[in-house]
Amino acid sequence: MLSAHFFVDTRLQLECNEFFETDMLLLLTTAIRPLPRIENDCSVTHRTLSSILQMACILTVVLYTVVLQGEPLPGSSVRGRIVDETGAGVAGARITAGVADRASATTGTSGNGDFVLSLPPGQYRLKIAADGFVDVTRDVNIEAGAGSPVVIQLQIRPVTESVTVTDSAGYQAVATSSATRTPTPIINIPQSLSIITGDLVKDQMMMSIGDVVRYVPGVMASQGENNRDQIVIRGNSSSADFFVNGLRDDVQYYRDLYNVERVEVLKGPNAMTFGRGGGGGVINRVTKQAGFADLREIDIQAGSFGTRRVTTDWDRAFSSRAAVRLNAIYENSDTFRDFVGVERYGVNPTATFNPAPETRVSIGYEYFHDRRTADRGIPSFDGKPAGVPISMFFGNPDDSRVRAGVHLGSATVEHQFGRVNLRNATLVGDYDRGYQNYVPRGVNADQTLVSMSAYNNATRRRNFFNQTDLSLTASTGGVHHTLLFGGEIGRQNTDNFRNTGYFNDTSTLIDVPYGNPSISTPTTFRQSATDADNHIWTNVAATYFQDQIEISRFVQILAGVRVDRFDLAFHNNRTNSSLGRIDHLVSPRAGLVLKPAAQVSVYGSYSVSWLPSSGDQFSSLTDVTQQVKPEKFTNYEVGVKWDVRRFLSITTAVYRLDRTNTRATDPNNPSQIVQTGSQRSNGFEAGVNGAVTKKWQVSGGYAYQDAFISNPTMSAALGAQVAQVPHHTFSLWNHYRVLPRLSAGLGVLNRSDMFAAIDNTVVLPGYVRADAAVFYSITERIRCQANVQNIFNKRYYLNADGNNNISPGSPRAIQIGLIASF
Repeated sequence: MLSAHFFVDTRLQLECNEFFETDMLLLLTTAIRPLPRIENDCSVTHRTLSSILQMACILTVVLYTVVLQGEPLPGSSVRGRIVDETGAGVAGARITAGVADRASATTGTSGNGDFVLSLPPGQYRLKIAADGFVDVTRDVNIEAGAGSPVVIQLQIRPVTESVTVTDSAGYQAVATSSATRTPTPIINIPQSLSIITGDLVKDQMMMSIGDVVRYVPGVMASQGENNRDQIVIRGNSSSADFFVNGLRDDVQYYRDLYNVERVEVLKGPNAMTFGRGGGGGVINRVTKQAGFADLREIDIQAGSFGTRRVTTDWDRAFSSRAAVRLNAIYENSDTFRDFVGVERYGVNPTATFNPAPETRVSIGYEYFHDRRTADRGIPSFDGKPAGVPISMFFGNPDDSRVRAGVHLGSATVEHQFGRVNLRNATLVGDYDRGYQNYVPRGVNADQTLVSMSAYNNATRRRNFFNQTDLSLTASTGGVHHTLLFGGEIGRQNTDNFRNTGYFNDTSTLIDVPYGNPSISTPTTFRQSATDADNHIWTNVAATYFQDQIEISRFVQILAGVRVDRFDLAFHNNRTNSSLGRIDHLVSPRAGLVLKPAAQVSVYGSYSVSWLPSSGDQFSSLTDVTQQVKPEKFTNYEVGVKWDVRRFLSITTAVYRLDRTNTRATDPNNPSQIVQTGSQRSNGFEAGVNGAVTKKWQVSGGYAYQDAFISNPTMSAALGAQVAQVPHHTFSLWNHYRVLPRLSAGLGVLNRSDMFAAIDNTVVLPGYVRADAAVFYSITERIRCQANVQNIFNKRYYLNADGNNNISPGSPRAIQIGLIASF
């Protein structure tokens, strides 16, 4: 990494020491009431649910009584662990025990933060000091016998002086709180996950979710009709499994990365942590928050096909207790596609307050606007993409548009009292988005004409979500527990409206010349008999419990369960009819971690998620579907994680993911449906992230996937391969520091053939793409870089949304960036 000049605050100091920032220990409790009568129960009976919740309540009372109120056991020593904000042990911390300000004993922590002090019974004051952390004082009472170990968390000491940083946190993250809702080292999480750090985002000039997943094994960016983010994780496609700081951000639009600290991709069912959906996995953006130091940075980018983009990051501490930060973006770019461009701008101010050492309050607001040309790509012919120029536009470019206006308000309160941490987070969102597009539908036999249709669609949604987490650490005998109690409530109001395009105000289809498909035919948009005009209310109430059990240094267990009440009401404005459905979803999770060495973990896990019959955007509730049970996702996974060295990790995972309760046609009555359809995904993933040497960083991996229809559905036959899921993908990005001021990057992307749609009639050929970059620090405060995508100018096809909506990949493109701090 090139030398750069920073003002170091709490977060940046972690980066300088090559640690990964996570939130404070998250902890939460919720009052559990008896459930009402369960309607359309899809998983367990009311009696079973009540028993689970009653057991959780009893366990809570017992733990509170034994752990928090119990009398200490006889002993003559104090032992414990010193941890940082991520929960990682702090090595070399100095602990002094004293009486009346006189030192009685002194010791230091081991490599994992543990310490032991042998002292006579009595009342002592512990003083803990560690380089880079705020000193902590804690009073303890030592009685005869060995008492329960104490866990003391240190806060990073803010630093305001200017320093020169020659190494950054790099591409490896060491811990996260998103997977378990408590800060946990990644090596101890029984789940496959990938974290794209801020350094990797900058090095590759990533701008979108599609850019992020390029180097994530087992994840593909689908076309999403080229009007939204859509991902395929482990064979399951979703336009709604997106989160920001752990809270749901599920509206269909293109997200930008101008304000992200990192992006987390968690694979497999994640209902225990994130709630409904997330069958294949989820993507969580962790945004930049105000810190306690001065930071001023501007990033200017320009490049091929009229790329023009500028982002700013300004951070200011007004005192030791209050800080503000402002991130902003403006972009106005064209693309290699004819007539296609994008304009976007956004602003994201945040503020952080520390009214007391144990309390932190963060608030934020984001406004984001995205407007672009709606581009459905090119059609197919004879089972492959049509042989037209990759820049050719199909439809009326002057009448094709996508827009999104997003308002997000957030507030988080965190408080620590003793071993108990409390966190409450709220996200309020107002989304206004729509698109109008022309859709290629097929090429005639002699390749002279292309059939086209048109429609527009608008969505307005207002979200409210609130989460409360209470966690505590406790020990029973020699077993260490990290307990989590939590609850979530949410409400979403959605309006959908769709119009069909009528060419010359008469026909919904038009044939256009194959060789000149850009048109200006007058088109009227109005509702047809089947177009949507509806209002949807959804209410969510959930409670969850989790225990991370450390039986010994070699064995850990993760067990948890979440119960959701998902209540949906659907009103059709066209027919003035109403539908509704209530589902009670029970989502268990269990994992076993074996650690033959501190740097190696072998794990196995089981998890379940549910997708209600209304779909991930609530748009498919009908008289028929309101009677069907949610789809179920069941994942079995085993894997190995190995921290080869301090900042280099290798991960592998083998999994089987079954999707059941999908709709199928009743073989005895074609007019009826049954829930016998199913899909299976078998796969292997291997990833590598971090620093091979002090000069060489890497990120990438390999994935094998076999996703197929294991029982016929309404749209696919037995054995059909799932669309947008190649059998093989490989990626590897390298960043090498040649000289103190000069670095180079080289990346390789490889994907095998995949089908454009579930009918398996059109194939998107596999490809190999090479990328490169050069980085140079002009001064300590100014860095420039040049990135080249598709060095060898290969023709390839990136993804699709059906057989006749195929997106070509970009030809060779160059981007120049200049980052200045002042």
